[in-house]
Amino acid sequence: MRKTTALLLPLLLAVPLVAAAQEPVDLQVVTKIRDEGLNRSQVMETARVLTDEIGPRLTNSPAYRRATDWTRGKLTEWGLANARLEAFEFGRGWSFSYVNVRMLKPDTVPFEALPKAWTPGTNGAVHGPVTRVTVEKAEDLDQYKGKLAGTIVLITAPEERPPQAQVQPPQQQPEENLFQRYTDEALEKLEEFPISDRNLGELRRRFGRDSGLAKKRREFFASEGVVATVEVSSRDGMLLRLGGNNAYKVGENPGVPGLVLAAEQFNRVIRLLDKGTEVELEVNVEAKFHEDQTKVNNVIAEIPGTDLKLKDEVVMAGAHLDSWHPGTGATDDAAGCAVVMEAARILEAIGVKPRRTVRVALWAGEEQGLRGSRAYVAEHFAFRPDPDDPAQKDLPEFARTERKPLQFKPEWKKLSAYFNLDNGSGKIRGIYAQENAALRPIFAAWLEPFHDLGADTVTLRRTGGTDHQSFDGVGLPGFQFIQDELDYDTRTHHTAADTYERLQAADLKQASVIMASFIYNAAMRNEMLPRKPVPRDEPPRAAGERGGPGRPSGAPPTTPAAVPPAPAQRPPTP
Repeated sequence: MRKTTALLLPLLLAVPLVAAAQEPVDLQVVTKIRDEGLNRSQVMETARVLTDEIGPRLTNSPAYRRATDWTRGKLTEWGLANARLEAFEFGRGWSFSYVNVRMLKPDTVPFEALPKAWTPGTNGAVHGPVTRVTVEKAEDLDQYKGKLAGTIVLITAPEERPPQAQVQPPQQQPEENLFQRYTDEALEKLEEFPISDRNLGELRRRFGRDSGLAKKRREFFASEGVVATVEVSSRDGMLLRLGGNNAYKVGENPGVPGLVLAAEQFNRVIRLLDKGTEVELEVNVEAKFHEDQTKVNNVIAEIPGTDLKLKDEVVMAGAHLDSWHPGTGATDDAAGCAVVMEAARILEAIGVKPRRTVRVALWAGEEQGLRGSRAYVAEHFAFRPDPDDPAQKDLPEFARTERKPLQFKPEWKKLSAYFNLDNGSGKIRGIYAQENAALRPIFAAWLEPFHDLGADTVTLRRTGGTDHQSFDGVGLPGFQFIQDELDYDTRTHHTAADTYERLQAADLKQASVIMASFIYNAAMRNEMLPRKPVPRDEPPRAAGERGGPGRPSGAPPTTPAAVPPAPAQRPPTP
């Protein structure tokens, strides 16, 4: 327990503790969960197979398909029921088997580079002079017409942007430690709820503009006969960080081979060009598109409920199985998958009989816009019809500014909660309640048996960027845990360093037992978890308007006629 909280406990926390005490927790089962998860854990072996043996798992690549088969088989082996693959339409897969980049002029030097996903190969070694372009809007392309044929293009950012958005400045001083854990002070700060203006409409418009520009840019470079494009890694220390161009739709123009180059080497090329020195690069990439299967699978498995009245209700937990390709996708998100799978294994191993059905999910396409979890939610719970504007239809659902009203399905009433883990390999320190005040005393009670393992924080703040948003966005209780960051943001996220070595065994064991306990508690309580008001359907806000998404400032919460009533809350049984 944090020191300042302990000193003020008698006065400040008397009421919350009374509320928390009303939420029953079966400590005997918690003890069994801790014993199994801390003393006979298999979480690291699961993570090892996903990273070392299967490797990077780009959505719909051959490696991703191997991962779905292996995880389904392992969940079945552990005793889970109905282990299955649920498909949704995605597009083509992609993989690469070779890359070599070197400078030929003014010196011969091998370079550290990797191809971006869904860009083509080069059909052997190609070379050309290097030129530099800066494109902030589509009109900027006009000045380069007829000037780029046969060149290798360095894509740079406008000079007025912060240095970290352009190239890494020489001798950059680190602004933060590479390895970080939450301090007591930071966790106390996290419990404070900030009141701020959320401008989701503007974020959606910006994403649409950037996505459209990227597509026009790659089509332009291909039509102009560019040999390849090169971008800078957003990490220094020769660490490659990259994703893809997301041209995964069959028939979409992928452009020319696109690569990301180590920041220090990129900087050297920029300095040479600035001094008028001719630079020539050689590039050789072997890459392949996989168009035999355009549907990709989520992995689903269950522990069936045993209460005749509650077994049709569901508690879910999940993480995303896909990854980018620079490393082996260890912290993003083999760690989360291993924890979710281990939580299910623990519950099976100790022989619990949950009242509600427990369902685990390993998602595809998270890195392309939460595609797998959104497809699952749309199939089972609720969805927004596609927009009429074709340009809007091409955007991920979360980025669309044309948003039609939610359409609900019967299963929407049956989901009690969804718990997600996707912030690296750090231990769980608490949970985000997603602005649902009714959950604070419930989650506080569930965390109390794990204070000695460092988990004791419940914040009403909402967080984003993970698959829980697919559930939260349609009015379902979806949650992400608070995790120690470790070196997730500073070193491993989408980089070549995202490997098994970065995983912390003790942290993943701790996370597994907490995940198992949360799943069990939600599956056993008399009532489903309380829900927030369903998101209202309204046009996105212009810049500067007050109020969060779907909640204009000062407006009372309402429930549209098309929205089904929230599940009835049962009175507690004696």
